[in-house]
Amino acid sequence: MNTNATQPFIVGIGGTAAQGSSTEQALSLALATAEAAGARTQLFGGEELLALPHYVPGKVAHGSNGQALIDAVRNANGLIIASPGYHGTISGLVKNAIDYLEETAKDERVYLDGLPVGLIATAYGWQATGGTLGALRSIVHALRGWPTPMGAAINTSGGIFFEGACQNEAAANQLRLVGLQVVEFATSSAHYALQSMSTKNA
Repeated sequence: MNTNATQPFIVGIGGTAAQGSSTEQALSLALATAEAAGARTQLFGGEELLALPHYVPGKVAHGSNGQALIDAVRNANGLIIASPGYHGTISGLVKNAIDYLEETAKDERVYLDGLPVGLIATAYGWQATGGTLGALRSIVHALRGWPTPMGAAINTSGGIFFEGACQNEAAANQLRLVGLQVVEFATSSAHYALQSMSTKNA
């Protein structure tokens, strides 16, 4: 686990098969806020997720895209996961990426244990955003992570993303808050870990 309390490492996972998707733009904006708040970030967007084979337990090749994702999450102080709402839930592309985290089941830090996880759901309508956000929260709970209080539900039916910018101020504020909360909780957690280590070594 990265214990650099002054510069937490935040990993973003999400996107679609379409280049420049609204989902990936939303995730990038949240990560940009995290960077502005002092974090280091790494994005696994649509292109990286498309390169992942279907997850097979115990069969992730060293040096592969899947191993890169697993290694990044192992070193992360926090995550931001973004998914489009497909048929009322998360996409298969994003779910496959999350499945790779099964490789951390026997780590000292199991899955996402104790990590703050910001969540973003995008869809062409409010019903799908709600269902997708709920599904993401359930998955993070199952992986022992802590969904941040703010989860961004973004209705993209109005074409609100353009060249990496969000034209809707309410949606932009949601994404900024997701990024900020992940950094704030990651920093607090890292400070606590360092204090605990200092106490043990005293």
